[in-house]
Amino acid sequence: MNELTNEGMKDDRKIFKGTHGGLWILIVAAVILEGTACVQYFSSRRALRHEAETRAQTELKRAELEIRTHTIEMEAAAKTLAMLAEKYVNCPDSAYASTRAIVGAIRSTSSVAIAYVPGYFKGKRTKGTKGERIGEYFEACSSRISEDSIYTRQIGSAEHDYTQMEWFQNGLKVDGCWWCEPYLDDSGSRTFVVSCSHPVHNQQGDVVAVVCVDLSLDYLQNMSEYLQVYDESFYSITSGSGEAIVPIGDTIPGRKYHMFDREIEDTGWHIAIVIPYDVIYKELRKVGLLVSIMMLIGLIVLVFIMIRAAKNLVKVVNLSNNQERMESELNIARGIQMAMLPTRFPPFDDVPNLSAYGVVIPAKEVGGDLFDFYLRENKLFFCVGDVSGKGVPASLVMAMTRSLFRSFTSYLDSPAQVVTQMNNSLSDEGNEQNMFVTLFLGVFELGTGKLRYCNAGHDAPIKVRGEKSEVKCDELACKPNLPLGVMAGYPYEEQMTQLEIGDTLFLYTDGLTEAENSTHALFGMDRIIECLSVSGEQLTDPQKMIEDMQEAVRAFVGAAQQSDDLTMFAFRFISKRITQTSHHSLVMRNDIQQIPTLAEWIDSLDLPKELNMPINLALEEAVSNVMLYAYPGGSGQVLVEAETSAKQVVFTISDSGIPFDPTEQAEPDLTLTAEERPIGGLGIHLVKQIMDVIGYERKDNRNILTLTKKL
Repeated sequence: MNELTNEGMKDDRKIFKGTHGGLWILIVAAVILEGTACVQYFSSRRALRHEAETRAQTELKRAELEIRTHTIEMEAAAKTLAMLAEKYVNCPDSAYASTRAIVGAIRSTSSVAIAYVPGYFKGKRTKGTKGERIGEYFEACSSRISEDSIYTRQIGSAEHDYTQMEWFQNGLKVDGCWWCEPYLDDSGSRTFVVSCSHPVHNQQGDVVAVVCVDLSLDYLQNMSEYLQVYDESFYSITSGSGEAIVPIGDTIPGRKYHMFDREIEDTGWHIAIVIPYDVIYKELRKVGLLVSIMMLIGLIVLVFIMIRAAKNLVKVVNLSNNQERMESELNIARGIQMAMLPTRFPPFDDVPNLSAYGVVIPAKEVGGDLFDFYLRENKLFFCVGDVSGKGVPASLVMAMTRSLFRSFTSYLDSPAQVVTQMNNSLSDEGNEQNMFVTLFLGVFELGTGKLRYCNAGHDAPIKVRGEKSEVKCDELACKPNLPLGVMAGYPYEEQMTQLEIGDTLFLYTDGLTEAENSTHALFGMDRIIECLSVSGEQLTDPQKMIEDMQEAVRAFVGAAQQSDDLTMFAFRFISKRITQTSHHSLVMRNDIQQIPTLAEWIDSLDLPKELNMPINLALEEAVSNVMLYAYPGGSGQVLVEAETSAKQVVFTISDSGIPFDPTEQAEPDLTLTAEERPIGGLGIHLVKQIMDVIGYERKDNRNILTLTKKL
């Protein structure tokens, strides 16, 4: 009995010693886990800080581009108005027409004025509605009251002494455009503005007036919708001297903020985004707290299990838990990776002239292949890539590559520029594993069939031209470029080709050509061409084409294990119908020499090529008719606008000349000989023959001629 008791006590001591050792192991594991959690926390914090800076700088670049677009437009308007004022420097009435024309042509400006040095027109009488004489001060101003209403008047007076304004004083001194500090314009725009001024010279070279073009601060304030990178973030714009153009928002005392700023080129302004610390790291703190709680609970559970199960039970449980966690994390990672890829097919319910389909089949739980595509501005942006290696590292690079593709194509249209930016990002510090990505990136214009592309070391796509009589499968000609991530600053070259209606572009990774069967034979290019030729003969859509290719690969590989990730993507060009509405405009002087600019403008509309010539002919006739009859004095402008949609294009030609309805002209008698017919009438007859609908109205003292052509 004593022997049994001693043996039990001995076993208990062994269990105690084992448990004591297990506790030390548990303590060490807890310290390691806590240290790892701290490292992950601060690494995640740095990553979030970097992400916030990247997002802020991206939005700042977009905002800078938006602002520069309008400031350049304002400067161009100021220069144009100065040229008009110099041309008619001794005609005060021309100032009214010039300012009104600029406001009408450039919708982003709120007010435009020409202010002459005091006494320049004193005593002269204007031809306006009142016909009054001009006093000491003369400032012709046109302001936009509403979208379609412009108010033109003379606002110079002793009460409104514009000579004391900063824009006028500096406009007399500079020899070009000058931006003033923000101020309240209580006579012109009647709101807070910043003004671009430009001097006006007479024929002797003396400065006799200053042009002022206003940009409303309301527009700059409304840009906040572009810069809301995080909740509670706000932005500000300051002038070169530190004057607030858009004031910084109210900050909370004791609250920390991150500020990111950049200078707006040429203007000297600074634009900044301010983001609270706690907003950036809000989710990180939640996750950190949750991880800490979970770690504590896990430790308590492990202690309980170790005491109850003795010696090696904790180790066995830990090994089992680790294995399950790894499998769970890999399954989650696979789900996340697949969710990043396009999954909605057919993808374009509102784009009937394009069909597309793609698939990724990883060799492991996660892989390094990718494809992506989306529509922007009637263009299909797409890419197919293959990351070197397999598994989790390749999947992380794949996610980064896809994110870079989406980021850069959001504001760049050139494939070469996008690939160059992606390569520079992947080649920067952080690619210590020397992983690289082969990528094919293309931009396809739905309205023209033009395909611009750049290949970075990837397999060339195959163009399938399916006809009932013959099917052609040709590899796209691709210049040899380095894969992404190999060398920063590499000069990638862009190429272009034309897709015809009915053409299909098939893209793939080397997992297709190098698919192996049990004898290590490769699937190869010949089998790909054979399968695509059969699909082309049957005029199948991209989804059926890829599904047939998958079935052919499965039949060839058999029971052999998949050796590499397999990705395929294809799209078919069905028609050249324009899929969205867009607006374009062109302002022309009343000068017949301006007519040739119409052809270039019409080409920029991306209409079907066969319509460019007849439409150009019709517009030339209509615009020439306006220039001949609307402005007998020779001075004036003609505004040509185009509204394009999937079904038609509508041209509107408007002028402020004398009333003239070309549609009322009698139809010419074409049975008569050229000598017998009276002069005139053939031009408008030609326009009616080319266009489907033609209409005229006189509105707001303007002639408006509408020409409609169905597509």
